[in-house]
Amino acid sequence: MNMAACVFVFRLFPPLRGRRSAVRLFSCASTRFRHHDVNRTSALTGKVDRFGGVTVNLAELGLPADISESSFSRLLQDSLLQWKAEGKAAVWLRVPISLSRCAAAASTHGFTFHHAKGDHAVLALWLREGQSRLPGFATHQIGVAGAVVDESNGKVLVVQDRNKTKNAWKFPGGLSDPGENIGATAVREVFEETGVHSEFRSLLSIRQQHNHPGAFGMSDMYIICRLSPLTYDINFCTQECLRCEWLDLAELAKTNDTTPITSRIAKLLLHGLKQGFHNIDLTMEELAAVYSGMFYQLYHRQLPPTLKS
Repeated sequence: MNMAACVFVFRLFPPLRGRRSAVRLFSCASTRFRHHDVNRTSALTGKVDRFGGVTVNLAELGLPADISESSFSRLLQDSLLQWKAEGKAAVWLRVPISLSRCAAAASTHGFTFHHAKGDHAVLALWLREGQSRLPGFATHQIGVAGAVVDESNGKVLVVQDRNKTKNAWKFPGGLSDPGENIGATAVREVFEETGVHSEFRSLLSIRQQHNHPGAFGMSDMYIICRLSPLTYDINFCTQECLRCEWLDLAELAKTNDTTPITSRIAKLLLHGLKQGFHNIDLTMEELAAVYSGMFYQLYHRQLPPTLKS
């Protein structure tokens, strides 16, 4: 189970004017970087986005490794005066950990932390009048589980986690990696935990929970997918799981040794076995995005063939 905190998933950056479209303020048109000698230059350079935001990456500017807080503060002050005069909307300041003293200097000019990753932090400052309209950082993590259903005998693959206080049956799963499709996460996590190979069929359910203790107090999306087995022999990960079995869906639906969501999905899968999975599946179709050369995955109930064109 990949327990890296994937807080990102789904980072929607609203434009500065209105909220009807979602864009990344970090997707920006480049301006040429110039290496800086603090004694010769009076302004930092950065990348200007379409909404008037400037992204400055200190790691790319050639600043002296031993630049002092006071020297950087003067450099930043001159830059802020220039950007304000040019009517820029905001500044995103990416500070590598080796220049963390620059973050302290930036804070004296009103910058606040926006987010941080392993080797850098990003600070932000709204330059225009009124309340800041900058978007917040990613607010959700995405967990994905795979319900691997053997349609020939009505059994489903389940595990009991080693690190849980209650040894309840559940579907194998874990956190989605950045840039990883939902179905790919389910297939990967099932194999890592159980040793069973499978293929994605559909999305079954989405649970949304806010202030989740396992997501650093942020929001958590937990998605369950229907998978079909390609292999059946179990070789489960003993570091993560206490037990792993093929269990009758009917038994899983009524046992007390499971979680409420697992029991509910077991009943949904039983309905699909009896009435047809087309009645419960949200299937995936990849479509071309409005951004040139990009694609997205759309999940919905099957359309009649006459309505697809």
